[in-house]
Amino acid sequence: MAVLPPNVSAADFDKALTELRAAIGADWVFSSDDDLGPYRDSFSPIWDTEEERRAGAAVAPADVEQVQAIVRIANRYLIPLFPISTGKNFGYGGPSPNVSGSIVVDLKRMNRVLEIDDKRHFALVEPGVSYFDLYRHIQERGLKVWLDVPDPGWGSPLGNALDRGVGYTMGYYRDHIGASCGLEAVLPNGEVMRTGMGALPDSKTWQEYRHGFGPDPAGLFAQGNFGIVTKMGFRLYPQPEHYRTGMITVAKRRDYIALVEHVNYLSDAMIVGEAVYSNPLAALLAKPDFMALATKQGGAPESEMDAAAAAAGLPSWQVELQFYGPEAACAANWAYAKDRILSAIPGAKAVDGEAFPLPATPEQLLNTGQPYKTHIRRNGALGIPSLGIWKIVRDSGHVGFFPVLPRSGEAVYEMQRVMCDALREFPLPPFFSAVTAPLYWPQFAFQMVFAPSVKKEDPDHNAMVDRSMRKAIEVAAKHGWGDYRAAPIYQDAVSASYSFGDHALRRFHEQMKDAIDPNGIIAPGRGGIWPKRFRK
Repeated sequence: MAVLPPNVSAADFDKALTELRAAIGADWVFSSDDDLGPYRDSFSPIWDTEEERRAGAAVAPADVEQVQAIVRIANRYLIPLFPISTGKNFGYGGPSPNVSGSIVVDLKRMNRVLEIDDKRHFALVEPGVSYFDLYRHIQERGLKVWLDVPDPGWGSPLGNALDRGVGYTMGYYRDHIGASCGLEAVLPNGEVMRTGMGALPDSKTWQEYRHGFGPDPAGLFAQGNFGIVTKMGFRLYPQPEHYRTGMITVAKRRDYIALVEHVNYLSDAMIVGEAVYSNPLAALLAKPDFMALATKQGGAPESEMDAAAAAAGLPSWQVELQFYGPEAACAANWAYAKDRILSAIPGAKAVDGEAFPLPATPEQLLNTGQPYKTHIRRNGALGIPSLGIWKIVRDSGHVGFFPVLPRSGEAVYEMQRVMCDALREFPLPPFFSAVTAPLYWPQFAFQMVFAPSVKKEDPDHNAMVDRSMRKAIEVAAKHGWGDYRAAPIYQDAVSASYSFGDHALRRFHEQMKDAIDPNGIIAPGRGGIWPKRFRK
């Protein structure tokens, strides 16, 4: 039996499906249990419970006109729609809606690369274009531009950007929504709007000047529900001539604070790409004594951590740096980075990595010949989509909490201590300990990861995971650390944590939602934004 949206009768839902079949073709309206299986969140910790969010139907339009028709039909019957690009947002809800009974608008058939220019370095794509599709398009035409890709590569550049996804090359390009330029959206009333220079008929600079004239609403479509995005432009990274890596190690725990400050400078000066921090002492976690030290209530004493590092013959921290550009510039920038850091931090050491012209050979992509064990994801670092990230997935998947914290060693140590203490009640691996390293995916901030696994055959475990996620969100918010994206089941909790001015931001969004989408049709609840008729 179909899952119905709130306050929609079975008769009205069937009438809507009949009209949708006439509008886009019966083959592209899905309503059977088998057809709707792929629209469940396969990583959900509330799988097969009453709380699981499940679609009532799904539709796959072929073009903008069909999207407009879907929106107008949904308005007539007050049926919520949930647009997805390719539905591959695993760990963050996948293709599942915020409201059960919603009709998923699956945009996978809209899969054209509309324009690409390797002299002005941009692309314009539809939502069904995957990173693999765009990469293949570039390679087949011999274009000299790179993508910045996330994990895994079967997702959509448009969808990933709209959920503020990130990647692994230079800072500007790692911020996928920041590197977007111009979008087209079907609004809740069925009209088509373009942002930026795209609002100018026959504009020649839609992907080159994002703002146009007046307020720019493009950002409202990221993690929002103000329309269905049907086209988006992206700035592309001109293919560099050369690539080089190098690693810096520091001996003492306190040295990490200065190390971060120097790497911040190198990154903000656009000398290095993604800096990959890691703690070599993580290899000692298999030893019970060191595990007890690294997860000690109130934090591990600095002197004891230094003693453990010295006894093991390991540095306290390391960072791997990546350089792009002309060969001479890469060599000079690495020499500068070594001189800057080694002269400032006693005991710091530098290890040369690899250096080679681009594009890389298959052997170089395999990351062979490194003088140290690298943590750099080589394919992602070189703008090549892959599915390699699946090797980290355990059990039935995982849920993700990635709190944003300042780019400082002090902030890293505070989060290690606070989150380790807060989550120790849950029988989970120690995601937060004295050796937890930050992720440097955003351009100007750090993140840390809490990603407990889900086990479909173990509902008690999943319920515990759900409780741990909710506590992590709450504790982090009390210390000023907000999550940057979330699955639908956690979006209300994350949204509520952004509460400055008695939730002024949320109320602002709600006022816009009610004005733009009075029937509350487009993705009610996405981003914690609920239209009036669903707000209670």
